[in-house]
Amino acid sequence: MVHVYNCHPFSSQQIVQVEQQPGLICCGGGALFVVATGGCKVEAYNVEKDGCPFICRFATMGTVKSIQHSTMGDYLVTIEEKNSATYLRAYTNWRYQAEGKARVGVRLLGHLLRGASVRGGVQMEIIEIPLSERPVAVACCSVTGDLLVGCENTLVLFALRRQNQQSLNQSQQMFPNTWTNSQQSSSQSQGQITGSNQNFLDFERSVILHLPKLKPKQVALCGVYVAVQAELEVLVLKLDASSEPKTLEESLDAKKTDHLEDQADFQVLPRHQELLGDRAKDCDIPVSIEKTGLEDSAGQYTLSYVLFRRFTPDFFQGCSVEETQLHSLQLYPLFTSNQSVSLEEPSCIFCFFSLPSAGYLYSLKGGVELLSAYQYPEKVLKAVLTDHLLHVITKNALQCFTVRCAAVAARIEDPYIDSTIKACPPCSLEVCALRMQLFIGLRSVCVYGRHVILLSTADAETPEEPERTTQRRGLELKEHTLLTGIFLAVGLDPATTPALESLLSRPFLSRKWTISSPKETSAAGHGWNLYVVATVSPLTLYQEMVEYSQRFAETNPQPQSLRHLLSEAHLLLRTSLLQTSEQQRNIEEDSVPSLQTDADGPAEKQTAAQTDSQELEEALRQNCAQLGDCFSRGSQMDCHLALPYYRMSGLSVTEIMARNRPLPSSPHSYGPGFLFYLKHYLLEETEQILSQEAADEVIDIFSQSEPSQLISVCASPSLINISPAQTLRILQHLEDTAGVSVPLTTTMATMMLRLDDLPQYTHLIERHAEMLLVYGFIEEPRLLLHGRGGGQHTHIRPTALTRQLAKSQPGLLVAAVVALHENDKVQLEQADHIFKELGCENCLQVDFWEAMLMASSQETIIQELLFRVASVYIDRLTNTTSDTHTNEPRTPSRRRPLKSADDLINSCSHYGALYPWLTVLNPAHTTSSQHQEALYKLQSLLCGPSLSVGSVVPLMERLSEETLWGFSLHLLCATRSGQYDGSIEKLLDRCPQAIIAYANHQLQDKHMVLWWQKLLPELCNRTRAAADNGILLAALKETLVVVAMETSPTEFLELMPDDGTASYFLPYLLTCSQRRLMA
Repeated sequence: MVHVYNCHPFSSQQIVQVEQQPGLICCGGGALFVVATGGCKVEAYNVEKDGCPFICRFATMGTVKSIQHSTMGDYLVTIEEKNSATYLRAYTNWRYQAEGKARVGVRLLGHLLRGASVRGGVQMEIIEIPLSERPVAVACCSVTGDLLVGCENTLVLFALRRQNQQSLNQSQQMFPNTWTNSQQSSSQSQGQITGSNQNFLDFERSVILHLPKLKPKQVALCGVYVAVQAELEVLVLKLDASSEPKTLEESLDAKKTDHLEDQADFQVLPRHQELLGDRAKDCDIPVSIEKTGLEDSAGQYTLSYVLFRRFTPDFFQGCSVEETQLHSLQLYPLFTSNQSVSLEEPSCIFCFFSLPSAGYLYSLKGGVELLSAYQYPEKVLKAVLTDHLLHVITKNALQCFTVRCAAVAARIEDPYIDSTIKACPPCSLEVCALRMQLFIGLRSVCVYGRHVILLSTADAETPEEPERTTQRRGLELKEHTLLTGIFLAVGLDPATTPALESLLSRPFLSRKWTISSPKETSAAGHGWNLYVVATVSPLTLYQEMVEYSQRFAETNPQPQSLRHLLSEAHLLLRTSLLQTSEQQRNIEEDSVPSLQTDADGPAEKQTAAQTDSQELEEALRQNCAQLGDCFSRGSQMDCHLALPYYRMSGLSVTEIMARNRPLPSSPHSYGPGFLFYLKHYLLEETEQILSQEAADEVIDIFSQSEPSQLISVCASPSLINISPAQTLRILQHLEDTAGVSVPLTTTMATMMLRLDDLPQYTHLIERHAEMLLVYGFIEEPRLLLHGRGGGQHTHIRPTALTRQLAKSQPGLLVAAVVALHENDKVQLEQADHIFKELGCENCLQVDFWEAMLMASSQETIIQELLFRVASVYIDRLTNTTSDTHTNEPRTPSRRRPLKSADDLINSCSHYGALYPWLTVLNPAHTTSSQHQEALYKLQSLLCGPSLSVGSVVPLMERLSEETLWGFSLHLLCATRSGQYDGSIEKLLDRCPQAIIAYANHQLQDKHMVLWWQKLLPELCNRTRAAADNGILLAALKETLVVVAMETSPTEFLELMPDDGTASYFLPYLLTCSQRRLMA
């Protein structure tokens, strides 16, 4: 479906003063090129200046049948006929003819002019491009300047090369394929005239494609994409250069099908077919690559099918089947704002082609997709695609349609399109026709920038008409002869029967062909005109669309046409904003070479471009606000689009509320899209805080429209200024109607806090058990935390309720924050920041870490928390005194922890029970309570299974071994590290009374041998030196008992010291022998 709007995209028109009747036209580089009918001369006119002044005129070497201009390189390429032969020629440096220089150089492809021709200065050059087949169509790449030539059954690709005069002598000795590609040097100006550093253009044949089953009528080229069009078929290929040698030739006999030997009296109609992407290779059009002999240096090419479309001929408003042919093939590139046009390939490439009745626009990059199908109201002769509009001509009218190129480019440029942040009208949005401008006898059209050039010949046939007239007359004669023979065979003479003679005068077998007498062209040459129609700026057209849309808004604020027209205006603005102002200036300077000096300097151009960009951005914001208004009152299906459009508008929430406030006389309430936007705005953590009036209005909106959302709305940080008394009345009414709930009770308690009513606050909080309150905080975390939604480094802050809980119910606060973390409502660093904001980093924060160790199952978090609590315990042991008689004031940071060491040992698997030998080293009531609590917790961590001892050893250096409790911690670390020998020696030195307890606990299983390998020798040596040491003697006896139980008599005898008393060891040896005998 095509919508029709009576907008005015055309601002003015002027007639180009051409002396002779134009036959062919093309444009580019700021110039209009006109070839007179049947002539051998090209005239150039400046379309960017009023009146289209004449630039230059130069002669061609033959009758021009086709002409194209290339922006890159600023050259013309023509297909010419002379003496029944067809030639392909390129005309470079044509602008120098404007200076009155008659010098023209003619050369073959690959042969640069040398000697006096070069020393005499730059001149116009005609490059003869030899071909083995007759050229049918030609196309130039707007990105690289390369040349594609379509012949009878082949496509020949020529790469544009640029040669500098200073290196001309050296390059003449090299192969042409060593020259610099124009794609790499395209940033240079194409129209430089001067001096010593002159550029010479040439072409190099790079690849030949054979299409034995396709006869090209039109070709197109853009980057690596090649398009070829036959009468009813379109094929798009992709040519990628590859450095790896590959065999790319395909057999020309592949995919051949049997053909009928005689089809003279039959017409085979092909079936309709559309193959996109990888499926296009299944078409019956084989393509093969012919090597050019330059592959060693230029590399190989890989060929892939992109798009294939075949149509079936059909009747259309007086257009015969034979006239149903494709035309206007075009590959159109589009660059985004983060690209450099001269250095990168386009972000988007579009393919357009047209039948007389319909046009088709495809997107090729990022997946082949049909964007739009244009249904024409009458037979279209030619169409031209631009980034803003599609211009088509019929016999008597110029029409323009909208395009969807900007919708595709916007999604490639910005990954946040189609999200809650940004939006853009879909690529599938139905197109619309903006204007139909009447002309007489339109014949050809071309577009440059904002200029549409039209050629009209009211009293002349189209170029195809003479040939078609001849064909029709031949077929009509054949039909007349055939039918006359049939009537004579049955005895009827048509010459004597007027009715039969009248019947035979009508064409039957030629379908809808009609006989028309040839029109005589006026001898005076009148009846033709060459128009230059200027289009308005996108901003002007946008403003007209906005005015046009207001007519729909006045009658019905929710028509589909209003939304569609605003979407069209949005895409129009997006198209203009795709390129930055600097790139637009560079494109204009590079693509519009001129021999005259501009009046405005670069600074003025840049300032003007920046001003235009600012105006377009402001217009886009206004359009987003209008689209937001449409979707805010729309249906439930697309009401979510109000959110991104309102965000893109830059309006504040107060302004958006004012735009959506229903009129007093209107029965309509707030739209679903507006409520959707408001909910998302309040759910997100923004820095914009509403005034009390606006906040109270928000509460009133939701109390009327969605009372179930009031709890979330009240918890929003944006509504910090709401009136607590008024909100409390609304919440009380909600409780009366919907019932009691934990989040609702907590919200009401928060309002009581803001009213400084602590008794009523306490009453509300005590309604529910602490565990139910924790579940309520999980359901609505913003009752405790604001700013949690922006990531780890977002500034997060506690609420008034959080501060009150820290004072009155710290255990509830810690449990709530742990629950929020475990339910992914808050991150660990954010929770730490909350306790620092509360000033509880040395008490509640440690309690939170200890509680997290009990609740968390994530290994990385557990190891991080174990290191943190171990560091805190070491800090407390370092900074607190072990003297029990010191009276220190109890500060908030030194309040009693929520969990004691015994609580942690009993409830947390990461805290282990204290080893028995530690009780010998930790006699009771020798340290303060805080010091002792920290010591027990650290010892419990070291006795547990989870703490990595190596991570805390550097921190343990702060603790001295002079005290027994310090010595016990170092001994724990050494034991956990497996240093048993050293631990036994240190323990015998500092506290020998603990050695047996240590050995009974630590020297088990695989470490049992240390009883007789380490402990027994140490005790023997030490008792020998101190025979009266009762502690050592008792330890020796206990050790001998264990050794006698674990060794054989022979081993026991070997362990006895040489100077030992036999009577002392004899009882133990006897015990060992008896155990052996019993075993």
